[in-house]
Amino acid sequence: MTPHQVKLVQESFGKVRPIAEAAADLFYGRLFEIAPQVRPMFPDDMKEQKKKLMAMLGLAVANLDKPETVVPALQSLGRQHVAFGTQAAHYEPVGAALLWTLEQGLGPEFTPEVREAWVETYGIVADTMKAAAAELQR
Repeated sequence: MTPHQVKLVQESFGKVRPIAEAAADLFYGRLFEIAPQVRPMFPDDMKEQKKKLMAMLGLAVANLDKPETVVPALQSLGRQHVAFGTQAAHYEPVGAALLWTLEQGLGPEFTPEVREAWVETYGIVADTMKAAAAELQR
């Protein structure tokens, strides 16, 4: 990622943070709409899960320029997700739901340039988590 992309992601997430609860609602609503098969992997009461999502996104975004901080956290998360039944194919609809949520939350501020920066960010997050999960499954 370029420093400019890091800045775009951090600035745009700063605009989403005040609506974190609504963003989490949008995200999971969209995820379960496009990938209903993952719904059983989550608790009935999603309140804590939504907080965890926004906290992890916040950590990843804040530390995009500090891989020594974010990579170990993402690797741990990837390994934890194996126990929940997460498979590599699940990362695609999660990414789609994230981008859709950002588009809804940011509106016209979700420019093609901001979108591309988020695509790059999610790719790094997903690839790091998938690689850590794959190590466990060897």
